[in-house]
Amino acid sequence: MRIEELVIEGFKSYPVRTQITGWDPSFNAITGLNGSGKSNILDAICFVLGLTDMSKMRAQNQQELIYKRGTAGVTKASVTIVFDNSDRSTSPVGFEDLKQITVTRQIALPNISKYLLNGHKSQQQQIHSLFQSVQLNINNPNFVIMQGRITKVLNMRPQEILGMVEEAAGTRMFEDRKEKAKRTMGKKEKKVEEITALLDEEIIPKLDNLRAEKRSYLAYQKACTEIERLTRLLKAYQWTSLQSQLKEREDTIATHQNTLQELAESREAMVKEGEEAEKQKVIVEKKRDKEIEKGGKLKALEAAVESGEKELARFVAQAEIKQGTIDEEEKRVKELEKALAKLHESLEVKRDEVAKLSANYTALKENQTAAQTKLETSEELLQTLITGLSSSTSSGSLNGGGYLGQIAQAKKLLADAATEEESAKQNLTALDFSYSDPSPNFDRNKVKGLVASLLSLDEAHFNKTTALEISAGAKLWNVVVEDEKVASQLLNNGKLKKRVTIIPLNKINASGVPPAKLAKAKKLAPGKVDAAISLVGYPEEVSAAMSYVFGSTLICADDASASAVAFNKEVGLYSVSVDGTAYDPSGTLSGGAAPSGSGILVKVQKLKEVERRLKEAKNALANLEREADRGREGRETWKKCIRELEIKEHEVRLLEEQVGGGDAARLGAEVEALKHTIADLKQAVLDAQKKQKDASAECRKLEKDMNDFKNNKDSKLKELKSDIAKQKAELTKQAAVVKKHQKDLQTAELELEQIEKDIKASTAEVNEAKTAATKVRSELEELRGSMASYQTTHDKNIAKLQKERAALTRFDEELSALERVIEDKKQEIADLDLQVGQTQHTMKNFEKDLAGIESQLKKLESKYTWIEEEKQHFGKQGTPYDFNDPNVDIKKTADKARELEEAQKGMSKKVNPKVVTMLESVEKKETALKKMLSTVLKDKTKIEKTIDELETHKRAALEKTWEKVNGDFGEIFAELLPGNFAKLQPPEGQDVTQGLEVKVRLGSVWKESLTELSGGQRSLIALSLILSLLQVKPAPMYILDEIDSALDLSHTQHIGQLFKNRFKGSQFIVVSLKEGLFTNANVLFRARFRDGTSVVEVGGFHHRF
Repeated sequence: MRIEELVIEGFKSYPVRTQITGWDPSFNAITGLNGSGKSNILDAICFVLGLTDMSKMRAQNQQELIYKRGTAGVTKASVTIVFDNSDRSTSPVGFEDLKQITVTRQIALPNISKYLLNGHKSQQQQIHSLFQSVQLNINNPNFVIMQGRITKVLNMRPQEILGMVEEAAGTRMFEDRKEKAKRTMGKKEKKVEEITALLDEEIIPKLDNLRAEKRSYLAYQKACTEIERLTRLLKAYQWTSLQSQLKEREDTIATHQNTLQELAESREAMVKEGEEAEKQKVIVEKKRDKEIEKGGKLKALEAAVESGEKELARFVAQAEIKQGTIDEEEKRVKELEKALAKLHESLEVKRDEVAKLSANYTALKENQTAAQTKLETSEELLQTLITGLSSSTSSGSLNGGGYLGQIAQAKKLLADAATEEESAKQNLTALDFSYSDPSPNFDRNKVKGLVASLLSLDEAHFNKTTALEISAGAKLWNVVVEDEKVASQLLNNGKLKKRVTIIPLNKINASGVPPAKLAKAKKLAPGKVDAAISLVGYPEEVSAAMSYVFGSTLICADDASASAVAFNKEVGLYSVSVDGTAYDPSGTLSGGAAPSGSGILVKVQKLKEVERRLKEAKNALANLEREADRGREGRETWKKCIRELEIKEHEVRLLEEQVGGGDAARLGAEVEALKHTIADLKQAVLDAQKKQKDASAECRKLEKDMNDFKNNKDSKLKELKSDIAKQKAELTKQAAVVKKHQKDLQTAELELEQIEKDIKASTAEVNEAKTAATKVRSELEELRGSMASYQTTHDKNIAKLQKERAALTRFDEELSALERVIEDKKQEIADLDLQVGQTQHTMKNFEKDLAGIESQLKKLESKYTWIEEEKQHFGKQGTPYDFNDPNVDIKKTADKARELEEAQKGMSKKVNPKVVTMLESVEKKETALKKMLSTVLKDKTKIEKTIDELETHKRAALEKTWEKVNGDFGEIFAELLPGNFAKLQPPEGQDVTQGLEVKVRLGSVWKESLTELSGGQRSLIALSLILSLLQVKPAPMYILDEIDSALDLSHTQHIGQLFKNRFKGSQFIVVSLKEGLFTNANVLFRARFRDGTSVVEVGGFHHRF
């Protein structure tokens, strides 16, 4: 097989179809500059031959084999080789009749690869087999010498050179088979070990155990057989005994039935005798009653005695009750008197406590009043000094310190309103719609504001805010403007901080609730349905926008109304209940938790109220400031006059208070002298003098403060304010203390009042208890007198009764005799009944025993079905059931059966009933394993013999190949470098199977090492060795890539001649840059790189297809 034609398309640097024809059957050369794509032709040939190692084609992956990695529009690579197959002696098996063989290999993105053989799709393994059959195994090639192979040969060690020779000789195949045989033998040895271990560790021990278990099982079966025999004997004996007992019980029951019949007859005679005695007793009782009726007194006396006993018992009971009542009342009086004494003690203690608390409270209250008066005086002075107006001025037109006070108050109201507005806006950030004027002189009145801020909502409808918010939805935050021009200006130039939806009033389509549908809805739910738009207020100019937001929605009072309205065919409007559940006529409902912003409309109304108050405060402030500006000069003059007047009046008032205080003290002292002791009077005088002294000091202080104020107004005002603050703080503390003492005093007074009430109640309760005890005691005395009188009468009636009864004793004795006879008969009947009961009970027991025996017999017959068949043999001589046999002892037999059963129970836990089957299985396994072991050992012997034979064949083939390679090596080297010689020989002290090394003779001198040679000489040595190896088994084609790179021109000429002389019949494809080599070629291909692609010229002509 030789190459006739090569077609490359999309492979590496050949993007377009490039057809290379005219290949010489012997010597072809390819040349070109570096990077022209000459080596890519060799890569293409190797690609078709099935090379799978991308690195040998100088690529990282399959994608790099496509032109520019598929990024230039070429997404697949295809290479086709047409082989000349005219020589049938070198044709692949099965292709002898074909003159040409065409092989194509294609790859495409992302990862597609396929082979074509003569235009038909084929498998990679089939292509490999085709080439391997003609010595072209591309994955283990000896016909391809790529760049760098010469250098590798120069650096090979003896073992590596030996490997090349072995490869040429084909002994590598022996080595592979030897390694495979060794691996197989290793597996066999491992299998032998496994089988031996399995036999020793599992099979044999298991067999021993199973054989022991089998012996136990056989013993167990024997015991079971013996138990079965003994059980039959014992059960037969038991059945026979039960039959005897059954007959005995039947006879006993018949005897008892006869006894019961006799007892019944005796009882009947006794009953007749008793009835006769009863009749006689009735006759005697009638005679006695007649006797009693003749006298007529006995019953009356018996009734009188019985009535007297009852009455006396009633008297005794009443006396005991009254005595108990007296004891309880006396005990209660003692307890109440003790409690009353304790209350009196508590009363005295509480009175002292109230007196102390009252005195403390009075003193604290006086101190607080004085501190309050002082604070008011200081505040009045401060007000006077600041404003020039006294708070006690009688002019009704002054309020809050004149205009300055009013202005200050107005500013305070303005600040409070602004603060409240800011707080409200912070809670309603969604209402913050700010924008910049989109054009100069822009009229902001054209922007009406957010829908939510334009609404007004009456407080009566605050409960419907959630429903209104849900019905409006996101439209609450839409911005209402005058027309679409204003909307466009805002959106384009308004510098809006967030996305908004704008409603132009001149473009919006408003729709309302049709009156007929609204009337129908109100009829369906009277008083519970309103149009959403009717619940809100708004300016008339934005009515179209409001109709757009709320127009077609109904607000209902409850879910039932909303559902009825929404889903009614005549209404069919979107409805929302007060709690926020929405009903859509299309059939959907939405509801659940309230929206996160629920209540926003109420907050908006509060914000609008705050804004209104802020506007009013601003207007009031502006009016006051304007009025203040108009009368500023006159007011200043008036303030000065008023200030001087108040100062003089204040001085006069202080002097009057000082003088009035002295007179009051003096008059008070005189009054106190009349009412209290001399000590009190002296104390009052001392107090009055102290007050006078304090008042004088206060007056002087005020005069000094007035003077200082004129000289140093600011510092005195600051000092006065500080003093007032301290007084207020002190007054606050005093007020808390006074309040606490007041509360304690009130509590104590209430407790004192309660104790007094408790004393009054306890005293009344003691008197009431004493009165009740006295009354009951008098009643008890009267009752005892009545009871003594009645007791006398009762004793007389008893004596009379005893006298009457004596006359009736004879009848009573006769009746007693008859009663004894009756009792005797009853006792005899009872004895007979007892005897009958005992007999019946005994008979029932026998009947139960009889039933039990019958049940046992049935169970035995049911459990042991053989009884029915064998019972005729029970107890007969000569049968297995001969109970009279002297060798049969039933008791010993039963003991033996029990012992065997106990032993059987113990054995049953240990016995394996499947042991026989298991033993057979394991024995079969043992036989199979031993047979397998014998087979494995035979196979191992055969493998060892095969390895020895392979080793012998390998050595013979290696020595033969070495001799041929060594001879060709020396001859080729002598041709390439005349006058010199080279050979291959084993290293010193080793044989040919351990390694080979190169020895060179230059002239007549053998060199010790290849390092003594020049670079060109060493390259010739390596090339000679490679060519000598190629001659061992010539291939139909050789591919050589720049093997002459280290040689000069003369040597390259020798190589070309060598190819022609020594490798006749083989096709050489050589890539070279040196003219000395490719001038000897029969056909020369030149590769060039043009416009980013490679082209090929043959014989100097440019071919591009």
